[in-house]
Amino acid sequence: MKFASDAALALMLLLGFTGVWKLQKRIDAQQQAVEVEDDQVLLRSPKLVKAMSLEYAPMVADIYWTRAVQYFGNKHRLHQMDLRLLWPLLDVTSTLDPNLLPVYHFGSTFLSDAPPRGMGRPDLAVQLIERGLRANPEDWRLYYDLGYVYYFDKKDYAKASAAFYEGSKNPNAYYWMKVMAAKIAAEGDSPETSMFLWQDVYNTTKDELVRQNALTHLQLLKAKQDCKQIDALANEYEKRFGRRPARVSELVQSGLLKGAPVDALGYAYTLSGDGKAELSVDSPLLEKQVLVEPKK
Repeated sequence: MKFASDAALALMLLLGFTGVWKLQKRIDAQQQAVEVEDDQVLLRSPKLVKAMSLEYAPMVADIYWTRAVQYFGNKHRLHQMDLRLLWPLLDVTSTLDPNLLPVYHFGSTFLSDAPPRGMGRPDLAVQLIERGLRANPEDWRLYYDLGYVYYFDKKDYAKASAAFYEGSKNPNAYYWMKVMAAKIAAEGDSPETSMFLWQDVYNTTKDELVRQNALTHLQLLKAKQDCKQIDALANEYEKRFGRRPARVSELVQSGLLKGAPVDALGYAYTLSGDGKAELSVDSPLLEKQVLVEPKK
């Protein structure tokens, strides 16, 4: 008798849990539908925006920004990365209150990060940040955001370097903005720009460690330019004699060089096995080159 009672109780519990599970699934589906409906209503209610704008525009902007964050968070929670309404939300928010800085700092990240973390639209992120800069030119952090998007998401090193450098001109900006500008210019194969920026860092910094770091980069950039010139002369030597030179001294003997060129520390350059100019193995700059220059 007790066994039958226990079995009946277990069956009731099982049915109860099943019912609760089905009810929860229905609630979740309804909540999701309501969230989507709210997105549509919020974005497509001109009367609401018009009625609450005017002197209430900043308050309405706060509402839209809160909704944008909720929208982004809910999409992640539900593993639904169709973020087509994200830009309209940010667009309306920044239009209602151009001085609401979190919209630019965080909204640009929402837009630029690749799926599934974000929308994968760095072009819209740039558009949003540039709008923020027009309204808030004194906020140097917006230049950091812009440089970040150009560097990591668009791979446009020239524009990334320019953004960091422009932001570094603000007296309140952190000093590493200028260092980032110089570093990225070198990565983007803009040695002249990088040298100019590192020279600026060297001339203006009061931090001795930063100064020494800038000097190292300047020395390595000079070595890179020297090697490029030597390689050009080695190409000319090959045209004349039908082979690559094995040593720099052959360039001197041929009259293409007046003397053996040396790096910033006084060590003569050498030629590798394939006839390419490089730092001497005895030069302290060689170790710094391995530590400093990015691998391509």
